[in-house]
Amino acid sequence: CYDHENETVCPAVGESFSGQDAQYDGNQFSYTDNGDGTVTDNVTGLMWQQSPDTNGDGDIDATDKLTYDEAVAGAIVQTTGGYTDWRLPTIKELYSLINFDGRDPSGYAGTDTSNLIPFIDRDYFDFAYGDTDARERIIDSQYASSSMFVDGELLFGVNFADGRIKGYGLQMPFGPGEKTFFVIYVRGTIAYGINDFKYNDDGTLSDNATELMWSQDDSGTGLNWQEALAWAQTRNNENYLGYDDWRLPNIKELESIVDYTRSPATTGSAAIDPVFNATAITNEAGVPDYAFYWSGTTHANSRGGGSGAYVAFGRSLGYMN
Repeated sequence: CYDHENETVCPAVGESFSGQDAQYDGNQFSYTDNGDGTVTDNVTGLMWQQSPDTNGDGDIDATDKLTYDEAVAGAIVQTTGGYTDWRLPTIKELYSLINFDGRDPSGYAGTDTSNLIPFIDRDYFDFAYGDTDARERIIDSQYASSSMFVDGELLFGVNFADGRIKGYGLQMPFGPGEKTFFVIYVRGTIAYGINDFKYNDDGTLSDNATELMWSQDDSGTGLNWQEALAWAQTRNNENYLGYDDWRLPNIKELESIVDYTRSPATTGSAAIDPVFNATAITNEAGVPDYAFYWSGTTHANSRGGGSGAYVAFGRSLGYMN
């Protein structure tokens, strides 16, 4: 558990910062190493390649990274474990592997990665930070998904070094050539990540795909993280919509309701199913938009734990230069 800045004793119900991710069990990670270069996720039912060592030389470095086109083509000829039905994962499938026990190295000025903690389970998956010998940054551990941004210009990927989903241009931003990514392929059910919402006629929505229930309305106003945690607890005190076990979703639950076919620029809506009532805002650029939404999950980095994980259902603006 964390407060605004530091790790702390988990607070009791009703105390400040109560109700964060660390205080709920949820679906815990459960993997099986199949001993053939594959790992089965016992929670999702998906099977994964164990390593992004695409050239098979025993080292994971810049030479293993592929362009998007190479990653798509590579699935067709992939035979890891004797299987021939591998595919490039969707962003929701790829994000299912993220583990927020990790620690973001952003701001770390050193080169020794031995004490860093990535956002993926290293007991089951091979991992490497960026290849500094190839002039990469430590955080250059971006994995490709098959999910393009709805306007077709950016590829969604997961960075298991710094614990974020980002949109990546397929061309290098500061020089010639195509951007390259680490790649691990997936096989199994194609139903994972597909929502099955049911409106319950009482202000709640049930997602039959995850067995989670959601409130149809958001808070309607911006809250800091401490206030957001308290807001959920206040709803319990009020028996909101007839229930008293509301909480902030953990970050993987929150990401599960993103609709990657929608965006403010292309559909004039938040990137979420329109059965939800997403509050419109005016963003920092003075443009009509939709907000960032808190999860109950903290995002620790090299400077401490004073960050929270969120999902941008609108434009994910950032400060550049």
